[in-house]
Amino acid sequence: MTEYRTRDEKRQSRISALSSADHAKALALLLIIMTNLSCSVAVKDVPAPVKLPDKFSASGQTPLPEKWWLAFNDATLNRLIDQALADNFTLSAAFNRLDQVRAVAKISGSEIIPQLNGEFSASERTNNRLSTNDYTFGLAASYELDLWGRIRANIHAAELDANAGREDVDSIAISLTAEIAGTWYRLIEQRSQLQLLDQQIQINRDNVDLIMARFRGGQATAADVFQQRQLLESVIGDRHTVLATIKVLEYALAVLIGKAPGTVDLPDQDNFPVLPPIPDTGLSAALMQRRPDIRRAYFRVQAADQRIASAIANRFPKLSLSAGVNTYAPDLQSLFNNWMATIAGNLVMPLIDGGRRIAEVERNRAVSAEALDDYATALLRSVKEVEDALIQEQQQHRLIERLDKQVGLSRQATEQIRLRYSYGAMDFLRVLSALLSQQSIERTRLSAQQQLIDFRINLYRALAGGFPVGDTVAKEDHYRDYKPYE
Repeated sequence: MTEYRTRDEKRQSRISALSSADHAKALALLLIIMTNLSCSVAVKDVPAPVKLPDKFSASGQTPLPEKWWLAFNDATLNRLIDQALADNFTLSAAFNRLDQVRAVAKISGSEIIPQLNGEFSASERTNNRLSTNDYTFGLAASYELDLWGRIRANIHAAELDANAGREDVDSIAISLTAEIAGTWYRLIEQRSQLQLLDQQIQINRDNVDLIMARFRGGQATAADVFQQRQLLESVIGDRHTVLATIKVLEYALAVLIGKAPGTVDLPDQDNFPVLPPIPDTGLSAALMQRRPDIRRAYFRVQAADQRIASAIANRFPKLSLSAGVNTYAPDLQSLFNNWMATIAGNLVMPLIDGGRRIAEVERNRAVSAEALDDYATALLRSVKEVEDALIQEQQQHRLIERLDKQVGLSRQATEQIRLRYSYGAMDFLRVLSALLSQQSIERTRLSAQQQLIDFRINLYRALAGGFPVGDTVAKEDHYRDYKPYE
């Protein structure tokens, strides 16, 4: 009789276990069904908040290269930019920020998945020299039904933040390439200025010798000698300033490519590249789709809109489901023989919160309005940057033409005035004034040529879209001695 009772108890235990498993399967099926029935707020397209002109004021025929700096056909510039895209720490930090927002997106996405936790405990009780062991094992599941789309709206917002973060990386990469190009050609300009100053110093020294010879012969005054020496010292002083600027620019380039100042050897290039034709500027609508800073502002508007939906949904009731399956036994051998399953639902409805949830909706609406204004500003600024670069380059070409004529005329005037001075028909002050004007115009001509290249760089930057940068920037060599906590 006892044997049959034992068999019956084991049979009931198996039936109980099967029943508990059926409860768990039913719960899982219910969660899946409710998940699919939950609401979801669609991500809306954002129309342009301002009207833009269809075309720009000027355009060329040459398509803009994806890697815009290749248009200069400068091997040194290409090498510097390649190094910067691989080793620049500011760009690396941007990738780190991108990893952060992507991790936040993953965290937000986990809220849509039911949470399952396991628990195991063992204890021993002693009473009147009798020891009793207790073993417990259980599984607990919980899930909030996204009835109003609050969770999904947060997920969408986090994903859009990640998209904006990726555009931010591209925007920083474009700014970095433009800064390197501008710094490199300012360095070339300063090297050219140094060569010009050396020529002017030699001319001024020859003039000092000439004036001294005339002074000894009684054909020049002491004032003439002092004035020419003052001009010589002034040009020598300018040379020292240029030498300091050259070093500063070399150090800046080293930092931009991720190296310590003074550790980078740059070629002795001192000639500007031949400026290529103006690129095809295209339509303003294409600029909206191409520029990463505009796309970043666009994604932020969409993310702010999703957070409004989340804040509104947070004012509605929340329904959560929980389930637990656990077993209890005095020994490990029989631990899994007896199971008990529980299923519960929890409905939370906000009644009085002092207006906190309404204020949160209003705050998110204000954030969305700000994001839309920033988007409009980005659109207007992008068009302005293109038009600024176009008109500046156009007028800079004309300025350089006038400076070329001034250089030629000043050289002729200086030669004629010096000749008349040698015959005693003109005082030395006229010679000094003409020489000073000539040397100043020659330096201005070099600066104007570098400024022209700067305007072209600004145009390329204003028209540039994203280019392949990669999702990671290798820094293992820089961090050999540092390992983060793992």
